Amino acid sequence: MNYDLVLLHPPSVYDFRDKIQFMGPVSDVVPSTSVFEMYPVGFTSIGGYLERLGYKVKIINIANRMLLNPNFNVEKKIKATKSRVYGIGLHWLPHAQGSLELAKIVRKYHPEAKIIFGGLSSTYFHMDLIKRDYIDCVFRGDSTEKPIALFMRLMELGKDDFSPVPNLTWKDRNGKIVVNPVTFIPDNLDYVNVPDYRYAIRSVFKYWNFADPLPYRDWLNYPNTALLTVRGCTQGCIICGGSRTGYAMNCERNHVSPRSPEKLIEDIKFVQRFSRAPIFVIGDIRQTGKKYSDRFLELLSSVQVKNEFVFELFQYADEEFFEKIERSVPRYSIEITLETYDEELRKKNGKFVSSNDKLIDTLNFALKHGCMKIDLFFMVGLPHQSFESAMKNVDFCKEIFNRCGKSKKVSFFIAPLAPFLDPASKGYENPEFFGYKKFAKTIDDHVNLLLEPSWEYTLSYETDLMTRADIVRATYLSSKELNEFKFQNGLIDKSTYLDIKNKIDRSMEFIEKIENIKSKPDGEQQILLRAVKDELKSIKSHEICGDHELKWEVKKNYANLLSLLIVGIGLLFDEWKTELRTHWGHDKADYPEIRELLAETLLNEHPSGPQTALLR
Repeated sequence: MNYDLVLLHPPSVYDFRDKIQFMGPVSDVVPSTSVFEMYPVGFTSIGGYLERLGYKVKIINIANRMLLNPNFNVEKKIKATKSRVYGIGLHWLPHAQGSLELAKIVRKYHPEAKIIFGGLSSTYFHMDLIKRDYIDCVFRGDSTEKPIALFMRLMELGKDDFSPVPNLTWKDRNGKIVVNPVTFIPDNLDYVNVPDYRYAIRSVFKYWNFADPLPYRDWLNYPNTALLTVRGCTQGCIICGGSRTGYAMNCERNHVSPRSPEKLIEDIKFVQRFSRAPIFVIGDIRQTGKKYSDRFLELLSSVQVKNEFVFELFQYADEEFFEKIERSVPRYSIEITLETYDEELRKKNGKFVSSNDKLIDTLNFALKHGCMKIDLFFMVGLPHQSFESAMKNVDFCKEIFNRCGKSKKVSFFIAPLAPFLDPASKGYENPEFFGYKKFAKTIDDHVNLLLEPSWEYTLSYETDLMTRADIVRATYLSSKELNEFKFQNGLIDKSTYLDIKNKIDRSMEFIEKIENIKSKPDGEQQILLRAVKDELKSIKSHEICGDHELKWEVKKNYANLLSLLIVGIGLLFDEWKTELRTHWGHDKADYPEIRELLAETLLNEHPSGPQTALLR
């Protein structure tokens, strides 16, 4: 089958299967591995939006295919996959090396096709990317569904002038770089499904491939789903490129764009048709105001939901808030990225600026009103954080445990700020002012760091109070102390405790070995690294927490395959009916007219410039 657009998700490092590299605990508290095989939810919204306009769009999770099958041949797969346009995601900067290598392979086998990049990191480094001869376009901003659709329509019309396309950096026929302004910044997300589970399931049956679009390695065993409540953020955290200030600088977004409560309920009803796994609500539902969160919870209470829900909290929540959640869902958990026990550091960083007493009130309110699990995340590598301060996080975990009635529903995690400072974050843009020293400024700088043999040398920063070695040591030692505390208080079992203890001890030994190897002449380093390759393979993921600790216990915690089959066939049948109506003239809104309408919509939103003349 020939496609109109193929979306490719790269591994962090393309040749990770052969490279001698110790990435450490950089992905221990996220669903994916250190390959970062989970693709952004925007892949599905782009695919679903374009397919509703009649285009054929396929997602191939190259990273996951490589991870699941050591013999998976990337070049053979790409060579055999024919498309007019190939889209490569560079949303998270740890994919810098893998995304560029993947683009080179696509150019090798499909020299006439267009290669486009997108994502927050692509947006930030768009000028760096567009100068490369194997990249044709970079879509900027956090919402690219309509701009990509207009780009596809212009290609369909045989045009090579893409000046009408908002948010696009591209090369004209003479190779001159053109930067179109970022003018498509939607005020709400109701025009698109994000994530678009209907597209994801339908594409499995439409293109008859189950492996290509899998979100991450363990999804079949633990198929979490998510709801995106907003694009943008109300918080101004120093270390986050997705903060309020980061979005304003990078995407010219000065406000959050919500998905309406009504649309979220539609998504929930659909997810329940095929899954009983937890539904993770991305973003604090209070970001767009009390009226929004109340409406969402009110609608949720009217639906007979069966899944557990996981809510994020960015700030203090009162008892009334948890009373409403308790009435709305049968089971729920919450996640709070607290980052540090230090109230002053939290205020400076902008995350959970309330006092520690207010935090503990929040936790006790949640426990009182039916919360099944509370995940608290602390971080090493914060601005102005000392080694001693990082270690004191464990003491605060003990205090929380005691002040929350020693509830085993409260789980604690410590992770490093790794591997990179986020571009567009305050810490990245003004490192000296916020207590950072930055080791990477360009895409190639980050690529080179990703090729280092251990995560200590991959870190793109150090702080005014901690070197990279200090950050590594504080991460392991605080995690080791936290592991002891969890075991002594029955929060983890003995086998989990011993497994984590062993991994941390071996990881610290391995870091020391690599430090010694790095002190040797360049010619000797690869020889010495190859000698420890087998030892490296024996240190698997989840060094600093148990691989089950971040999972939520619910009945039938899986995607029902029969339900998936029924839903998928139904979606495919609906699409065939639409195509038949269009073919026989029973539906006036045929695909070409829909595409023209899309172009007209964009012109109406942004009537200035050369767009009108070209598209008329």
